[in-house]
Amino acid sequence: MPIKHTLKVDLDDRGYPIYIGTEMLDQADLISRHVHGRSALVVTNSTVAPLYLEPLEKALDTANIRHDEFILEDGEQHKTLASVEAVIDLLLTNRHDRNTTVIALGGGVVGDIAGFAASIYQRGVNFIQIPTTLLSQVDSSVGGKTGVNHPLGKNMIGAFYQPRCVIADIGTLNTLPARELSAGLAEVIKYGLICDADFFNWLEDNITGLSNLDQDLLAQAVLVSCQNKARVVEQDERESGLRAILNLGHTFGHAIETVMGYGKWLHGEAVAVGMVMAIDLSIREGRIDEDVRQRGVALLQQADLPVIPPKDISVEQYLEAMSIDKKAVDGQIKLVLLNAIGEAFVSADYNQEKLLQTLNA
Repeated sequence: MPIKHTLKVDLDDRGYPIYIGTEMLDQADLISRHVHGRSALVVTNSTVAPLYLEPLEKALDTANIRHDEFILEDGEQHKTLASVEAVIDLLLTNRHDRNTTVIALGGGVVGDIAGFAASIYQRGVNFIQIPTTLLSQVDSSVGGKTGVNHPLGKNMIGAFYQPRCVIADIGTLNTLPARELSAGLAEVIKYGLICDADFFNWLEDNITGLSNLDQDLLAQAVLVSCQNKARVVEQDERESGLRAILNLGHTFGHAIETVMGYGKWLHGEAVAVGMVMAIDLSIREGRIDEDVRQRGVALLQQADLPVIPPKDISVEQYLEAMSIDKKAVDGQIKLVLLNAIGEAFVSADYNQEKLLQTLNA
């Protein structure tokens, strides 16, 4: 079984392993050890199913696990309560009991929908993450955030619900469209900016190889990203403080996704621009110097990511969308800013006029 790396998210009885490697989807041993009952529901989408559903089903058959499939339409616009309800309808129709396991096979949208359905079906059933995009392997599959969007705001309906395991098969990235790979690299770069300057330096040296799908480099990037995220989640599982640094660029980015319409900008694209905006405000606040902007923008551009916001969003639209962000408290917008590469902090104590300057710029 070609598992290259294994690490643990240490959350007491809610802790779980992350497996990173290749050719893991058809490994009955690996899958079955985390399916505690004799039934499962695989939630995937119309893009991933033709590529990777068959080997996973073969593994479940080998392990004598009864299974059903639910195939979602692909795209952020389908990350809704209606999709969650459809998953639950199938669970009920096919008489899945409290010992069933929901398996998410796909990117972040699939994982969020499947995880939220698992968290509320019969007050919680087992859940496995098998992320097939770089963004989901390094970010959304780890840490237990599940949920769906609302027309007024992204990820506003959901729950913290940890999976039993995460199986990150690097081989699935070979079929990822270039735009989706770049979107995932935005979240990888984020870890370097918020808490790991050495990793940021490594990314500057290896971004071309990552973009060219070098399997060893990708496995290393996924490992270090997951190590950084696990370290933060272990200290603050429910985002009461430290975990919010994982949202560098997200308050700006979520506003872009919400105003432009879900699916028009990929999440990672919006986050890339959001990180540039956070760097801009950090410079205006006197926290960092221009060199950080130059290095950050250069790395994002090398990853083929946008660094300029859409021109048709007004300052008023930004402020309205940002005020609904989950980190906002009593109408005050909290932002993740930088003191240096590798040193992020969360604050509402910034100059409002300088925020307006960033939004206008």
